[in-house]
Amino acid sequence: MAENRSRRELLQDTAIEVLAAKGSRGLTHRQVDQDAGVPEGTTKNYFPTRDALLVATAERHFHAYVDDIAALRSATTPSDREGFIALLAQIMGRVPGPARPGADVFVEMHAEALRNPTVRRLLADMIATDFSVNEALQRSAGLPVTTATARVLTRCIHTATIELLTTPPDALSRIGLDDLDAFAREVVDVIYPQSEQTGPATTHTPSSMPK
Repeated sequence: MAENRSRRELLQDTAIEVLAAKGSRGLTHRQVDQDAGVPEGTTKNYFPTRDALLVATAERHFHAYVDDIAALRSATTPSDREGFIALLAQIMGRVPGPARPGADVFVEMHAEALRNPTVRRLLADMIATDFSVNEALQRSAGLPVTTATARVLTRCIHTATIELLTTPPDALSRIGLDDLDAFAREVVDVIYPQSEQTGPATTHTPSSMPK
């Protein structure tokens, strides 16, 4: 059967919603069929096994994440330290809001990776790609980025994403995530102390960031 790209993407997007709402155990071919409003068996035709469905869901989620970051960069490219801090705070601020379904999938993929070698490998590839994305962002901001610092900062973001979603709101202050602007500045200041920055930091107006 010739692949219908639009139908495939519909099923992947629906699978993301199912995974975010019901967790990995709730992600079934039948559930995706029902939620996508397609005939029973359609999802299985495209993704014959549960692993195939999980991998397709994760890949679609990650491409959406990369596209989201690219859109933010095109709207306001971080050209200095303050711009990068503002962008990082905005990215984190989207986690409990418009980026919540994708963030939920990110958490679910980690849980699934504990038991599923296929997902474990895919998650490792996704994280390695994210290292490169973040390294490019830091370089465009003029930070003294290295492969090591890019990895450390990315791991901080990943850990904070999981904690932001799994910590009770009234306990976020205990782990420094109640103020995401302060969190973003703290991460950058620890990884890139001001004394290591060449030239004075310039002032960036956060209000110029897209909402």
